[in-house]
Amino acid sequence: MDLSIRRIRPSQYAALGEITAEAYLRDGLLDFGADDPYLEKLRAVGQRAAETEVLVAVDGDGRLLGGVTYVASGGPWADVATADEAEFRMLAVSPEARGRGAGEALVRACVDRASAAGGRSGIVLSTQPAMRGAHRIYERLGFVRTPERDWNPLPALRLLTYRLAL
Repeated sequence: MDLSIRRIRPSQYAALGEITAEAYLRDGLLDFGADDPYLEKLRAVGQRAAETEVLVAVDGDGRLLGGVTYVASGGPWADVATADEAEFRMLAVSPEARGRGAGEALVRACVDRASAAGGRSGIVLSTQPAMRGAHRIYERLGFVRTPERDWNPLPALRLLTYRLAL
């Protein structure tokens, strides 16, 4: 697939918010479905872009395929990263782009940014157990499970963690 990765443009905030929200809803990843309060965070692309870096995958015609939130160091969008780690969150790809390399390209872009920044020992992420397709991408790229860092943002929601040493 002909695609490129770049920073999101303001005109794409709403579209990426919907791609992300729909991916979580369609995959059954929200405990309260369409009423889940986490949808607000998933759709808050403008806020994320103002506070950290949001990357998008676009095809050769400029169509938005998906996006990811990259957290270089700390801040309100970091969940599990230590002071010397980068993190990424909210990786989502549109249904028509799944299985065509957009998700992997977005993850590689995050790894490249973390590596280029220097001073980072690794890059980390949290994921739900049901996100098996994403797990395959992470493992193919060399991320390893770090069960000692798994955590519960809500009592009934266990998140798995992965880390790639840089």
